[in-house]
Amino acid sequence: MMKKKSISASKASLVIFLCQMISALDVPLDSKLLEELSQPPTITQQSPKDYIVDPRENIVIQCEAKGKPPPSFSWTRNGTHFDIDKDAQVTMKPNSGTLVINIMNGGKAEAYEGVYQCTARNERGAAISNNIVIRPSRSPLWTKEKLEPNQVREGDSLVLHCRPPVGLPPPIIFWMDNAFQRLPQSERVSQGLNGDLYFSNVQPEDTREDYICYARFNHTQTIQQKQPISVKVFSMDSLNDTIAANLSDTDIYGAKPVTERQPVLLTPTGSTSTKVELRGNVLLLECIAAGLPTPVIRWIKEGGELPVNRTFFENFKKTLKIIDVSEADSGNYKCIARNMLGSVHHVISVTVKAAPYWITAPRNLVLSPGEDGTLICRANGNPKPNISWFANGVPIAIAPEDPSRKVDGDTIIFSHVQERSSAVYQCNASNEYGYLLANAFVNVLAEPPRVLTPANKLYQVIADSPALLNCAYFGSPKPEIEWFKGVKGSILRGNEYVFHDNGTLEIPVAQKDSTGTYTCVARNELGKVQNEVRLEVKDPTMIIKQPEYKVIQRYGQVSFECIIKHDSTLLPTVIWLKDNDELPDDERFLVGKDNLTIMNVTDKDDGTYTCIVNTTLDSVSASAVLTVVAAPPTPAIIYARPNPPFDLELTGQLERSVELSWIPGDENNSPIKNFVIEYEDGLHEPGVWHYQTEVPGTQTTVQLKLSPYVNYSFRVIAVNEIGRSQPSEPSEQYLTKSANPDENPSNVQGIGSEPDNLVITWESLKGFQSNGPGLQYKVSWRQKDVDDEWTSVIVANVSKYIVSGTPTFVPYEIKVQALNDLGYAPEPSEVIGHSGEDLPMVAPGNVQVHVINSTLAKVHWDPVPLKTVRGHLQGYKVYYWKVQSLSRRSRRHVEKKILTFRGNKTFGMLPGLEPYSSYKLNVRVVNGKGEGPASPDKVFKTPEGVPSSPSFLKITNPTLDSLTLEWGSPTHPNGVLTSYILKFQPINNTHELGPLVEIRIPANESSLILKNLNYSTRYKFYFNAQTSVGSGSQITEEAVTIMDEAGILRPAVGAGKGYSEILFATSPVMHTVRPTFYKVQPLYPRIRNVTTAAAETYANISWEYEGPDHANFYVEYGVAGRKEDWKKEIVNGSRSFFVLKGLTPGTAYKVRVGAEGLSGFRSSEDVFETGPAMASRQIDIATQGWFIGLMCAVALLILILLIVCFIRRNKGGKYPVKEKEDAHADPEIQPMKEDDGTFGEYSDAEDHKPLKKGSRTPSDRTVKKEDSDDSLVDYGEGVNGQFNEDGSFIGQYSGKKEKEPAEGNESSEAPSPVNAMNSFV
Repeated sequence: MMKKKSISASKASLVIFLCQMISALDVPLDSKLLEELSQPPTITQQSPKDYIVDPRENIVIQCEAKGKPPPSFSWTRNGTHFDIDKDAQVTMKPNSGTLVINIMNGGKAEAYEGVYQCTARNERGAAISNNIVIRPSRSPLWTKEKLEPNQVREGDSLVLHCRPPVGLPPPIIFWMDNAFQRLPQSERVSQGLNGDLYFSNVQPEDTREDYICYARFNHTQTIQQKQPISVKVFSMDSLNDTIAANLSDTDIYGAKPVTERQPVLLTPTGSTSTKVELRGNVLLLECIAAGLPTPVIRWIKEGGELPVNRTFFENFKKTLKIIDVSEADSGNYKCIARNMLGSVHHVISVTVKAAPYWITAPRNLVLSPGEDGTLICRANGNPKPNISWFANGVPIAIAPEDPSRKVDGDTIIFSHVQERSSAVYQCNASNEYGYLLANAFVNVLAEPPRVLTPANKLYQVIADSPALLNCAYFGSPKPEIEWFKGVKGSILRGNEYVFHDNGTLEIPVAQKDSTGTYTCVARNELGKVQNEVRLEVKDPTMIIKQPEYKVIQRYGQVSFECIIKHDSTLLPTVIWLKDNDELPDDERFLVGKDNLTIMNVTDKDDGTYTCIVNTTLDSVSASAVLTVVAAPPTPAIIYARPNPPFDLELTGQLERSVELSWIPGDENNSPIKNFVIEYEDGLHEPGVWHYQTEVPGTQTTVQLKLSPYVNYSFRVIAVNEIGRSQPSEPSEQYLTKSANPDENPSNVQGIGSEPDNLVITWESLKGFQSNGPGLQYKVSWRQKDVDDEWTSVIVANVSKYIVSGTPTFVPYEIKVQALNDLGYAPEPSEVIGHSGEDLPMVAPGNVQVHVINSTLAKVHWDPVPLKTVRGHLQGYKVYYWKVQSLSRRSRRHVEKKILTFRGNKTFGMLPGLEPYSSYKLNVRVVNGKGEGPASPDKVFKTPEGVPSSPSFLKITNPTLDSLTLEWGSPTHPNGVLTSYILKFQPINNTHELGPLVEIRIPANESSLILKNLNYSTRYKFYFNAQTSVGSGSQITEEAVTIMDEAGILRPAVGAGKGYSEILFATSPVMHTVRPTFYKVQPLYPRIRNVTTAAAETYANISWEYEGPDHANFYVEYGVAGRKEDWKKEIVNGSRSFFVLKGLTPGTAYKVRVGAEGLSGFRSSEDVFETGPAMASRQIDIATQGWFIGLMCAVALLILILLIVCFIRRNKGGKYPVKEKEDAHADPEIQPMKEDDGTFGEYSDAEDHKPLKKGSRTPSDRTVKKEDSDDSLVDYGEGVNGQFNEDGSFIGQYSGKKEKEPAEGNESSEAPSPVNAMNSFV
């Protein structure tokens, strides 16, 4: 019983929600309408939740709201009423809730720390702001500490700690030296996130006494400095020199060299750590390692990939930065530090939590009396946020009761509302990481219909194009709209009209008979109103004679025609372009009513000429190409540019004019067409000449207009058909008097670069335009449509001024006026600019998708309110991506696609979709600042389509009368496969095709055996798949049944690619084929079944050939796996075998066969291996038992002799070899222990390691430096070394001495006696 109740309640909620969606009113943004309608308060501007202020400046806590009637404001501080009238330091701005706390006149910022909240209230409700936490910034001094110098050995790691003072907000850390230069950083030396300076290994150049850590506190613009830290690095060379200077030759000295070390992590410590970050923040992970050589850091995410386009590496890859993190970024991140000696890693377990964020924020409701509606407040976070409701700023549980209101979790349901139900509701979503607060009002209005579109508005369109007739309306309840044509016409219906929800009537294809008066009627239960508009349909503009391609000789004349036909009521304008740019500024180009004429054509006139015809409603164009060719030869008359004019003279000097005269130079057989006069401003731009004017070639005097405050010089240039002369000599200078500026800056614009500023720019006046010294600009601005006074500022000769503290994206009236020391320029004209844009606030709603076919869909959405765009509306972006294929049910990597629709468009097409797939999309509004939030994801599915071709078709196991077919399903099924279609027909030796047989195969089969086929016959197969939509593309293959059972080929080991025998449990299909043939194109020749039989040094190659007779074959071969060129052998005659000789035993070769004369025609590659070389029959003496025994006896004898030799040496006896050794002065000495001077012990594991160098001391267990140091290894190998009866060694030095490489500064020594024995054996 309880279950039934809950179901009915949920259905009721759904019905109420749908009713709300249908009946809720949208209030148009009409200024007159908004002024007349009552409206609860809405908070429009407030200070941030966490507001850190400068303790030296006044505290401004913003709170702006709108409503009708205008709201009043009040504040709470730390949860209690804040009476601003009792605090002389606190004032509230008029007509605003913004508080100003006067700190600069005696107040202390610390006294005003706390949590503030603003309430805006009128008769229809109360809206509240966020809790605004006010905290003054702090920049404490560094604590005093005694810093000891850091003395470090070269190659060791080092960390210099910064430990900055705790400030609010935290400071920015950087390291510098005494000269205020940043310390260079690299992979070896870098600054950590905590501000410490890390050295992976120190070098001598790191020695310095001025490592200084700085902390910059941006809020107070202060920098604190730590005491300098001293670092001294001891290098091994200097340490060795110091030790050597203080020790005698007999002392042990020599420091160890710089030791290479494998990586060790300096930070973080240990093998694992954890990190918690909030959704939407920037995740920073750091690993800094010590080691020599300097380790290289690499980052990976265990069990996943680092996010694309959001991952960045900083600080020489020691810092991993992921922006805009989400819950999907949680996981284990591993940093690996590696150098040539090894590696070390650290795993950071990242958990992404989330402060509350909106899924559906409550939206304002405008209802009529008796209507229903809902307020929905849905938020998400980690952990899940708690939702609480307030009414007019009071918890809803203790707010005055309203019988029309029912709270159901995150939803408030309104039923049969009345005007007293108007209120402002607040939704608070909070968890441990933050909260969200949203105001949404319920405004119950009873208003008769109003039509907002101006009466008798005229709409003009071109025939065969759409016509949109607006009927913007408002009323409560929402009015119904009807359209009529004519005053007494019938109501418009039918497919020829489209009726939009906003009241607009659309005529998709307007015709001439669509012209007339249209009436829209809006009615609700409170009344009716109507409005008339007019539609005029015009004839399209056409070019009835277009310009044509022309070829003209140089210096000739050419004309292009462009005759048009247009509606008699439209005024066309014709524009000519050359190569899509304006025509050259040249008298030779004459533009007539219907043509363009070019006189005296030159090579540079070559190009494309376009005629463009524009009216207020349409535009058409046509183009033609002009090609200029050389003129025919003419008599040899020498033409040249004219000589420059001379004798320039200035007369009649006035403040704003002067007369210039000159004498022309020689024409050089080409009449002078005109004179060009240029001027130089020696005061502002000396050395730069500007165009002044030009006069006909028959004129030698001109009256020139001048500007004030310019030091003029003039020169004249003569121009004829050939070109321009050299400039004349400059005239005398003439300085005009100063005056007020005649003009103001041009191109004045106002565009905000940030949401709270207005950047005013203009093109500055040029030097001569200043008309006098002291050029400045008066910049004035005021907010448009607000009764404010102009704000003005005078700036220097610059071209930009930034106004700060402006509201976001509001229009401003702007003007810029020039002035100099003598006064102002004329009053400038005003331009309209806008303050800075901010990201759009809301997402498009009511997103709907209409699937047109399997690859195309149409998406619709409601436009967002323009006030929420907060900028110039540029359009909408649709993000869509494939979720999964409905045929495979397998997900894949999501690749989002983006389509942009310009302007206020509310629909768009999505092309290129994959059939039978599930897609998601969302829509975002775009302004000049960027994209707004995304709409909720919309899921849609595409229907089935035809499949692609099967992935493969293989024909195997040929017998006398059967073939086995195997195939793979289509790569893109594009639906549910219903069956496969197999068609096949025989081909005889003359390449004729027989009858076609068709078989339908179930979709779950993957192989088929065809029996009762003709033996030794070639068949051609056609194979494709089907869905319920139709058949897909087919693939073809050919195969041959064998001649007899003995001819069945069995694949051999090492053979080339052939048929494989694979059996499938499918039912055989029996067919008898009786072909009738007709002529087709012959098959392309081929070489197949290349086989090899290899021996030690040769291989027999054989193959099968199908194609034209008398082919000449060749064999190419080479060593497999190498990139060397192929070796080629020609086959004599048309044999199908060949023997390759001279091969290397035990080697893998690649081989292929080709036919001469057929370019690119050869077989596939085959690989074979030659046999190993025959083993020798000789017996390996080293493996014989008697030989091993003999060698052991010899080794034992040598060992005994060595022991006797050492015993006799200790007794002081000398051997003949001692004299030879003294003569050779062998520098090598016997290894000794460093600690007690005794001989080092030998061990099996260390036989081949060099012993450490030690000094000799004459004592009991050692020998003197001049005594014998001989060793058996130094005197021979085996048979050349002999002993006398007394045990002394006889013989010469022979063989080679084996010396191991020394480590560091240690020298090598003679091998041990055990090594000597091994060498002998």
